[in-house]
Amino acid sequence: MAFFKKLFEQQNDDKGFKPAPFETGYFGTVKADPNFNAQNDAAKLKKAIETKGVDEATVVEVIAKRSNAQRQQIKAAYQQSAGKDLAADLKKALKSEFEEVVLALLMTPPEYDAFEMKRAMKALFEAGENRIGTVCSVLIDILTNRSEAQLCKILQYYGQFSKDGLAKDLEGELSGNFEDCLMTLVKGAWNKHAYFAERLKLAMKGLGTDTDTLTRIIVSRSEIDLLKIMQEYKRMYGKSLQEDLLKETKGDYEKIMLALCGTP
Repeated sequence: MAFFKKLFEQQNDDKGFKPAPFETGYFGTVKADPNFNAQNDAAKLKKAIETKGVDEATVVEVIAKRSNAQRQQIKAAYQQSAGKDLAADLKKALKSEFEEVVLALLMTPPEYDAFEMKRAMKALFEAGENRIGTVCSVLIDILTNRSEAQLCKILQYYGQFSKDGLAKDLEGELSGNFEDCLMTLVKGAWNKHAYFAERLKLAMKGLGTDTDTLTRIIVSRSEIDLLKIMQEYKRMYGKSLQEDLLKETKGDYEKIMLALCGTP
């Protein structure tokens, strides 16, 4: 609860969590390609995968520069033309954090949310008390930022990752003031873009980088409000998200993260 206390204390601070004004429009950084051709993209990816050493630049260009709906069409076109599953082929060809981002982008938003929720709760008791904060973070992000229709789909997909279902998993894995945390979030009506900005900053603070958090936020918000999150990040920390990503990440992972942030 200490985080939420600090958050509310900072609401009126110019560098803190100022209430967000009501705005309409599209604030994602990833947009649909107006010249999209699923068959052509599938062919490009097949060639990139079969290239010796893998053509990572083409993977970034195709996967990160298409909307999620377009990626689903690419998956279908790849299956039809190559007779194989695109995600499976990319999993074999890629590695490390770059592989995780690409596979995340190939899931539908409900699939990815369900996957992350299950991963956040896996073998919780073995990890100990320090893991609880991470679990709450993931569940808060998802359960307070999805419509009723989206949550229904998430629950359906969650069943693919757990034989017991979400309700039973939550009952068995969580304890304490989780319900109070959710109510505090709803009543507080704070700036969710500032919240995500802080989560991104914390993921890159200190020794090592929490790539799981970076990937989860940037992938899941890339077609929702990543542009607003980046604006809040600049307001709160005096530098752009891209600047910190350049300092804290490297290689193909850095390239795909920057591409999702809308870097030309």
